[in-house]
Amino acid sequence: MALIDALAKMSERFDELETLIVDPEVIQDQGRYTSLLKEHGGLRSKVLAYRKYKGLEDELAGARSELAILEDPEETLLFEEEVQELESQVGPALDALRELFVTDDEDANRDAILEIRAGAGGDEAALFAGSLFEMYSRYAELKGWKVELLEAAAGTVGGFKELTLSVKGNSVFKYLQYESGGHRVQRVPETESQGRIHTSAATVAVLPEADEVEVNILEADLRIDTYRSSGPGGQSVNKTYRSRHHKRRSFWLLLSRRKQPAPMSARKSLPCSRRA
Repeated sequence: MALIDALAKMSERFDELETLIVDPEVIQDQGRYTSLLKEHGGLRSKVLAYRKYKGLEDELAGARSELAILEDPEETLLFEEEVQELESQVGPALDALRELFVTDDEDANRDAILEIRAGAGGDEAALFAGSLFEMYSRYAELKGWKVELLEAAAGTVGGFKELTLSVKGNSVFKYLQYESGGHRVQRVPETESQGRIHTSAATVAVLPEADEVEVNILEADLRIDTYRSSGPGGQSVNKTYRSRHHKRRSFWLLLSRRKQPAPMSARKSLPCSRRA
């Protein structure tokens, strides 16, 4: 069976990873070490399920071989019962293996970026977004994941208008990907003084975290254009820097306010919008 052959190779790779992730030389290379830990975590559930299935298969084969040479009626009856018991376990174990391959995809073991935005409902929607943040934080804690708050805009009376989280750990995207979409709650909010039920909404977006890549851009390949706009009275309103790569069609616009003059070196740190 092709699936079992593939799993046998995964099991061998898993054993190899078990050795590598405790190797001091590998641990010193943080990039490689992190990559190997992720690969190890992604293989773990499949390999453990495969070894459980393989153990049952081996036991079943041994019981059948023993049953074929038995002559004593009582022993034969005992081994027949054992064979039936093992056969009843082998099928579900194989189905569980197949299920792991059906539900996983190439992004299943990636870390995730989680974004929560308050929707309709005013201050109560911001409170609801805060409740969602607490819920996902506690779930991540139960899973042993690490949560980092990247960006947040607090609500007027509490909660958040919007916030962005980085969630890191084993199979984060696999478990959070279906949380994307609209969420709604009906309750008497803390902001309601007359006991009326309000309906509030929030949206959740979950994206797999992309791999880090190094991009080398030579200064000689860039052309920097500077634009200035003026307001009433001739005062300068803002400056816009456009960086264009000679070998690319796309370019970047960098906008700075009048009170925050941006030198050429600041183009790497200013907020920028990509234009095609």
